[in-house]
Amino acid sequence: MRVIEFDELVDKVKQLVIDANCYLPDDVMNAIKTAYEEEESPIGREILAQIIENNEIARRERLPICQDTGFAVFFVELGSEIYIKGGTLEQALEEGTRRGYKEGYLRKSIVDDPVINRKNTGDNTPIATHIHIVTGDKLKITFMPKGGGAENMAEVAMLSPAEGIEGVKRFVIERVKRSGGRPCPPVIVGVGIGGTFDYVAYLAKRALLRRIGEHHPDDRFAQLERDLLDEINQLGIGPMGLGGRVTALAVHVETYPCHIATMPVAVNLNCHAARHKTIVI
Repeated sequence: MRVIEFDELVDKVKQLVIDANCYLPDDVMNAIKTAYEEEESPIGREILAQIIENNEIARRERLPICQDTGFAVFFVELGSEIYIKGGTLEQALEEGTRRGYKEGYLRKSIVDDPVINRKNTGDNTPIATHIHIVTGDKLKITFMPKGGGAENMAEVAMLSPAEGIEGVKRFVIERVKRSGGRPCPPVIVGVGIGGTFDYVAYLAKRALLRRIGEHHPDDRFAQLERDLLDEINQLGIGPMGLGGRVTALAVHVETYPCHIATMPVAVNLNCHAARHKTIVI
């Protein structure tokens, strides 16, 4: 059994939270630079140039890429041979988030009551955590600060199986079309297909973590990703919704088996500040 000290884990999570908010992943940065080269709209190119400059300043000055530093979402693979001494895993993630948002001067955006008395919790907790138990003695933590603007454009549909692949396409494209400039395009489009009502939403969010340029391992769904990206980029929404060729940087599809009577589909969008980072302990 491998022992990980609670305080050590808290420190690593704190740094992960700060770094993810300040440093855009290389694959996303490269995709934005490619979009700049491909964009035909003058105003679209100007916007993309400003996005690139903003990301470079954030990296150089160690500043948040966006003022919306998001809801703290964690994807965790916990080795079955790990014991955390001094507290629980979720306590460490919460405390690391609390310290990271304070010491990194990151905006706190979480309210304790979602409907009646929307009072800010003051430390960006609680968090959302997806934990999977795996074999071995490693702990893999991926942190995603999920901004509210793009999250508001998420949607789940319980389609009829008879609607097939064309029904999936219609739903995804219509969701992006109705979103317009509100999720701060160019976006990454996460699509979940299968599972259950709740699980398909998780699939769509997890799809946002995939490296841009990597496709679904099944050629049929890889082709669906390419088809959707092509059709979305013909909508004319463009950077920040002001028109142009590049509305999406990528479409990532995640799939899972489902009940014979159902075909759940979910869309989760991420803005151009597609922030996430992974550490392995």
